[in-house]
Amino acid sequence: MIRKLTILLFFFAATWHISFAKSQAPADSTKYLLLDFNLVLQISGAVDSMYNFNFRSAEVEFNYLKYDYPNHPLPYFLHGVSRWWQMMPNLEAETPLGEDFVAYMDSTITMAEKMTDLDEDNIEANFFLAAAYGFKGRYHSENGNWTRAAGAGRLALKYLEKTHGHEDFSPEILFGDALFNYYSVYIRENYPMLRPVLMFFPKGVKELGIKQLEEVASNAFYTRVEAQYFLMRIKAFEENDTFEALRLGEYMFTMYPNNPYFHRFYARMLYTAGRYNKALEESEAILTYIKDGKLGYEEVSGRWASFYAGQIVNARNDKEQALEHFKDVIIFSEATGAESSGYYIYSALLVAEHYAKNDQGEMAIPLIKNVRANTKRKSPKYKQARALEKQIKKDLRKRN
Repeated sequence: MIRKLTILLFFFAATWHISFAKSQAPADSTKYLLLDFNLVLQISGAVDSMYNFNFRSAEVEFNYLKYDYPNHPLPYFLHGVSRWWQMMPNLEAETPLGEDFVAYMDSTITMAEKMTDLDEDNIEANFFLAAAYGFKGRYHSENGNWTRAAGAGRLALKYLEKTHGHEDFSPEILFGDALFNYYSVYIRENYPMLRPVLMFFPKGVKELGIKQLEEVASNAFYTRVEAQYFLMRIKAFEENDTFEALRLGEYMFTMYPNNPYFHRFYARMLYTAGRYNKALEESEAILTYIKDGKLGYEEVSGRWASFYAGQIVNARNDKEQALEHFKDVIIFSEATGAESSGYYIYSALLVAEHYAKNDQGEMAIPLIKNVRANTKRKSPKYKQARALEKQIKKDLRKRN
């Protein structure tokens, strides 16, 4: 969580300069590729394909862009965003896609810098410089490289300062204002230890931030899906508006049915909202897609889906099927190093208890040790695991 908040704080710094700096003259839209409506129409299908995990189709169009505009940062940037979404289901996984992503963002930066060599105030070039450095900062923070993340964040801020006040780019620029307005208040309210950092920035308005995100989600092109992504997460996890989050999740999954991130979010909201029949259906679909090797469906989605399915069938008294799902939670969690997750702790204890009741205590011990290693000594789960381990060892001594 702190890592995510650090990312947001870098972003706040940048959006503050956009929102509150002195306005400049509007941009001449005829100079900029980003503001070319015909180009938006040309690539809208490719962008939708990218978010729908049809990357091959999207990147064919991006390559045409590269051919048509070989010295422009846009095609390199879109290729980089494509790599980002290919990594989105599990950003912590080590993959060659990360190197490709960085390379494309570096190419974006190189092309944009050539444009600023001719005109240092070129709005579009500075837009791409800020965006590319911003993405790189997020990537490095996800990988725990704080020095590189901080460096990229500072450079993103430098170039974002050059784009402020140009309403030509609205509602794209409104995206930054929206996140600032919402999270500057949310973090103050929920993370007191970060208040000293936020004292240097003005306080936003959460309700305005949500309205601005809704406007971006409705009217923007390049930041539309990203705004919808943040709206989903805010409604689900910050505002606890489960049914609105479910509505948004259902919409995004309907729009992009091959996107595994949107699929698992939708399944999670179905489960949270108590729509168990549909939640079970979507969870089982996710597990089938993982088994079939469908693009983007991997262990993180499997951990979530197995847990929801296990809980639902367990409540229906299908204990045998539930046990298999909880065993899958353990397998998926261990494959991604997520033994400290609540899903793993719960499932490991339940399976360990099953082994203990069926005279298979030896199989339960490794699970119990993992639970104890990943919970605090004073936590109820730790105490439960310790008590279960003592009972198993006592039973094993009696048998021997």
